[in-house]
Formats: sequence, structure tokens, C-alpha cells
Amino acid sequence: MTSTASAPVSAPPFGRFFLPGPTEVLPEILAAQLRPMIGHRGKSMEQLIAMLQPGLQRIFRTARPVYICSSSATGLMEAAIRNCGGQRVLCLVNGAFSERFYRIAQANGREVTPLEVPLGQSHAPELLAEALRRGRYDAVTVVHSETSTGALNPVRELARVAHEAGEVLLLVDSVTGVAGAPVESDAWELDFVLTGSQKALALPPGLALGVAQPRALERAKQQSNRGVYFDLVEFESNIRKNQTPNTPALSLMYALAAQVGRIDRETIEGRWARHQAMAERTWRWAAEMRSRGIEVAILSPEGSRSPTVSCLTLPAGRKGGEVNEAMKARGFTISAGYGSLKDTTIRIGHMGDHTVAELETLLTALEEVLAA
Repeated sequence: MTSTASAPVSAPPFGRFFLPGPTEVLPEILAAQLRPMIGHRGKSMEQLIAMLQPGLQRIFRTARPVYICSSSATGLMEAAIRNCGGQRVLCLVNGAFSERFYRIAQANGREVTPLEVPLGQSHAPELLAEALRRGRYDAVTVVHSETSTGALNPVRELARVAHEAGEVLLLVDSVTGVAGAPVESDAWELDFVLTGSQKALALPPGLALGVAQPRALERAKQQSNRGVYFDLVEFESNIRKNQTPNTPALSLMYALAAQVGRIDRETIEGRWARHQAMAERTWRWAAEMRSRGIEVAILSPEGSRSPTVSCLTLPAGRKGGEVNEAMKARGFTISAGYGSLKDTTIRIGHMGDHTVAELETLLTALEEVLAA
């Protein structure tokens, strides 16, 4: 039997792929994965992890070690529950991914209570405080930037409220937050915060990164059924030796090293500012469209909007999938809405290494589609 080699895939020009994840990856970051293999229990791997740690700590704004896990971010969501959730978990639900946190807690046998607000809304600290007065909980889960709706939760204030209630840990999914929106792991006392490689970090999918504060680790040590693969006590023990507890995705770590260097050169503050500028341009654009008779709007209200992803409601009679296909015909990739919002909204992921100028080109094409 004979086989034919696949023709090389030609990459489209950078700056046309605006999914809310996975994010477009720069060619030089993809190329970094081509470095040769090394032994993952040898000195070379230890040197790689040691080199990564200072930059990752600057991204997470922490003096704590940053765990590197070869999994999707969902893996560290499960780790958060199994290690730090205790028995009674309050889940703040305002979209599809915060609902995933809730379902993970259920699947791991916890006593789970959802605290829901409408899609597009964020959770007010006062709402959490009232829920913690009414019931006794060991942990609260929250999604910082809800990718399905573009809502941004006030995790700093939510952490303060949780800690005022006693021994309540705040477990934070910041998958579309870290490296795009301000996250202060230590200053905000986020007990456990996690992200994934394929969002604002602008890397290929396959890595999850997390930071555990000391009281989260103390909780983990008390759990007899925290599992094996996502055991945070093992992650802590290994990272102290510049190791990972399991075989790492080495090629992705090469890409991570290259991207951490790029972020350091931009500075994390500069990266936050660039994301905020892209978000604000999208919000102004929506207002401009309404002034021209094209009824689009940002789903989340002002003051509760993510700087990394915007969910836009569509004019009557237009569907997310149809708009998505029309944009694809023009060479751009965006996303229809998620879940129950699939037909009535679209989502733009303005994160990673995109610029306002690239976003402007996308918005011009989107205006043409909506005006047609």
C-alpha cells in the first residue's frame, strides 16, 4: 500500500481569527514547539521550569509558585473542587462556564448550591454576602471572565466577602482573564486561581496554569480523596523542585517559554491596557452601529464587561450562525453565541496578541455583513 504526504497547510495572514478561544497564535510561538525532546526528569527540564517561573509569577502577580499542568483548564477546575472545595460548595452561575464549575462540583459528590444571575450579568458582592449569611459553605466557585456572555465578575470584592464569612475559600476560573484582564492573585487573596493556555495567553490548547495560596494547600492536605493526576499537594511538592508530577507537554512548554518572554517585553500592564483598548473599541463600535440604525448591543452592562471577549446581541431576524458564515466568507473567524444565546448573539474574542488595528479591520467587515 502506498501513501501520499499531505500538502503543507498555508497559514492565513495573522489578525483574522477572533474566536473567544482558542486564540490565534503567532507563527514564531508555534515555531517554538519544534525544539527537540529532552528528558522530563532531567536537569534540562528543571532549568526550563525554573526559567518559566519568574515570568509566570509576574503574569499572575504572585510570589507563589505557578503550577503547570498538561490538561485543559477543566482539569484544574476539577482540581479546585477535589482539593479545596470541602463538602459544601456555593457556585456563582452566570453563564455556561460557571455552570460547568457547578456541574464539576456535583459530579465530585459535593453538596452544591447554585447562586444564579441572568446571562450577561455579574455577581454583586452584596448578593454573595447574603447567600453566605443564609448558608454554611466551605468554598465558593466563580468564573472571572464568563466567556459565554462577556461578563466580568468582581473577583477582588468577592474574595473579600468570602473571607469575611470565615473559612470559605474562593476558587477562581480566570480562563479568559489571566494575561488579558487585571488579576492580582496575592493582593486580592484569591485562594486558587487557574487559567488555560489557549485564551489571553495566546498559546495552543493543552496547558492549564494555577496558583494556590497557603490556606488552599492546607485545605487540600485535609482531603483524603483528592485524586492522583490533579493532586495540588503533589503539584506543590514537584514545582518546588522545578518538576511536574506527571509527564509534561514539553512542546507546549517551549511555546509557553517563548510567549512568557514576549509578555515580559510588553509588560503585563501593557498587555492589560491593550486588551482594554480593544474592548472599548468594540463597545464604541456597537454604539456607532445603533446610531446608524443597526441594532446591535453589548449583552453585559457597563461596568461588568470583560476586556477579552464581547457578546453582542443581533438585530431582529439575524442569527449568529448566519453572521458567522458571512464573516467566514470574508476571511474572518468569529463565533456565534453559546448555548441558549447561540442564535441571538455573536462573540468576538479580542484577546491574545491582537491589536486595535486588526480589530478595526474585523469590525469594518462585520458592519458590512450586518448592513447587508
